[in-house]
Amino acid sequence: VEIHPGAVIGRRFFIDHGMGVVIGETTVIGDDVTLYQGVTLGGTSWNKGKRHPTLGNHVVVGAGAKVLGPFDVGDHAKIGSNAVVTKQVPPNATVVGIPGRVILPKDDQDEKRRVMEEKIGFDAYGLGDDMPDPVARAIRSMLDHMHLVDERMEHMCKTLRKLDKEYPFRHMPSINEEDFDGMSDCCGEPVNQEELKQAMQRNDVQKVDS
Repeated sequence: VEIHPGAVIGRRFFIDHGMGVVIGETTVIGDDVTLYQGVTLGGTSWNKGKRHPTLGNHVVVGAGAKVLGPFDVGDHAKIGSNAVVTKQVPPNATVVGIPGRVILPKDDQDEKRRVMEEKIGFDAYGLGDDMPDPVARAIRSMLDHMHLVDERMEHMCKTLRKLDKEYPFRHMPSINEEDFDGMSDCCGEPVNQEELKQAMQRNDVQKVDS
């Protein structure tokens, strides 16, 4: 990691894998910013004034991305892996590609996905609808489904509250990846579902060692 002593860095700044990270002299970084490996926050000139980017709050910069020049990256913006960004990035936008292009939310569905991603602790930055990644598309489909379930549950709770004012209204806690740490170690080998189904059809189900 190379951080110039003149750089201004906000609170809770996080570098995930620091190999190859370079932060220039006049860089300004807001609060709750995350950088991945190989990120460069660099300049494009030898001017003595402002030469490096200013990152707002809650910005995520993917692995290998280059943010070059004295411009602003807005709050909650996300820069995809290996993108080369040389122009201002508006808040809540996602930038991908070389040169970097801004992908603004197309409709309310994108905003709903973003809210659901934050709720479950998942970040799909740099994955647009036009990317032929089946895993990314599957994740987006699950996020859409989960958001719909959330909306229905919330509607049912509000209806119950109207019927019974004493019905407790509680906010559900967020789900984070670390909550599931160690599950693969304690649960042993996964059961082959197809083999189990065939065994049940033969009425020959044997006890599976845990």
